[in-house]
Amino acid sequence: MSHLRIIKTVLVACVALFAGLVAFNNVVDYGSNFAFVQHVLTMDTTFESNQLKYRAIDGSIFHHGFYWLIILTEALVGILCALGAWNMWQKRKLDKRQFNAAKTLSNLGLSLGVLLWFSGFMTIGAEWFLMWQSSIWNGQASAFRFIVVLFLVLIFINQPEEEI
Repeated sequence: MSHLRIIKTVLVACVALFAGLVAFNNVVDYGSNFAFVQHVLTMDTTFESNQLKYRAIDGSIFHHGFYWLIILTEALVGILCALGAWNMWQKRKLDKRQFNAAKTLSNLGLSLGVLLWFSGFMTIGAEWFLMWQSSIWNGQASAFRFIVVLFLVLIFINQPEEEI
């Protein structure tokens, strides 16, 4: 059994734990990060002379809707990665083709995470709603860290390996 297969599996399981904890925390301590979403969408902490404030979304129903979409996506990332790690663990002693096939859910979960934090936070949040202009409600650095970790795990688990 390849030690790299175990490392790949454990890293996917770590991502599952991370995404699951993020989703759990957002449900249990709903108000903390809801405030973040609300301020980003209302654009109330962007530059005063901002010509793009017409993009702001007011209305609590929309803020809650966006927040629940984020939470559900985080949970799905966690679930897909957990199932993917389980599949990888079960197939760790089999041939390369079978082990690679076991990565499907992991690849989906990791890719969904990259899409969430890149498209959702870096593109929509930071660029469309100009989150980068806020000194208080700017989540770009955190989103970037998440994207890099997820993408590196995605790349690593898909590196070719020698037949065992």
